[in-house]
Amino acid sequence: MNLKRAGVYLPLVLLLWLFVYLINTVSWYIIIRSGGKTGFSFVRLYKFTVTGFALNYVTPVGLMGGEPYRIMELKPYIGIERATSSVILYVMMHIFSHFCFWLSSVLLYVCLYPVGWMMGIILGAITVFCLLIVILFMKGYRQGMAVAFVRMGGRIPFLKKKVFHFANAHKEKLENIDKQIALLHQQKKQTFYSALLLEYTARVVSCLEIWLILNVLTTHVSFADCCLIAAFSSLLANLLFFLPMQLGGREGGFALAVGGLSLSGAYGVYAALITRIREMVWIVIGLVLMKVGNFKQSKERYSA
Repeated sequence: MNLKRAGVYLPLVLLLWLFVYLINTVSWYIIIRSGGKTGFSFVRLYKFTVTGFALNYVTPVGLMGGEPYRIMELKPYIGIERATSSVILYVMMHIFSHFCFWLSSVLLYVCLYPVGWMMGIILGAITVFCLLIVILFMKGYRQGMAVAFVRMGGRIPFLKKKVFHFANAHKEKLENIDKQIALLHQQKKQTFYSALLLEYTARVVSCLEIWLILNVLTTHVSFADCCLIAAFSSLLANLLFFLPMQLGGREGGFALAVGGLSLSGAYGVYAALITRIREMVWIVIGLVLMKVGNFKQSKERYSA
């Protein structure tokens, strides 16, 4: 019976993420538009968004796959410096919204559930950690992050010489990228907070996925509970960012989060499996879109 109901809810989950990716694209689009004309359509940017997330899902250390792809796709339209700064800004906004979501979820838990001393320690640690990252991000928005990222790369063994050479060869470009990053926060605050609100909204809307899945099993779960499950499971999964698709971390996070709300941990594992199916479908869609795009570009070059 549950499998039959899941067969009905799965298409709804897939359609939900069509809307979530739409919100992500709007957020990225207004960041790019804040720097001037784009030269490409919103539909094309939506394709870059879906494919970028698909590459991130299947790449170890998360952002090492989708972000270089996005920069290379935008380069012919807006140039390498603006493409790089817009992608860095969007990634920062996307990650920043996660920490805002986790902080608000701590507050939501305190409002809805009694907090014992053990849970108080856990929530306190999460709050301190998130606040420290928020402060770090605000500093990055004021001063830029490109040069800082390169400096961090220079501390990695066996990469120091290459990073040092890259920093010297592209010093002016890196500084210009940082100026563009700082410009958004300093002079275009409306764009900055609009993009952040959209990313935060995408986090909240994505919680409907868990609500739809868990309603296959039980009616004793509220949307607020689903927000808490999404927040704490994603927090644990992101701590295992170095694993492709966060294998194991997502399932364990769901089981612990659901169990923490006095529901069966099996519900969490079930929810995690459905989200895996959704991810796989969207990964296939993203990779197909990338292949189609590459085929069209090759055909255009051949015709020229």
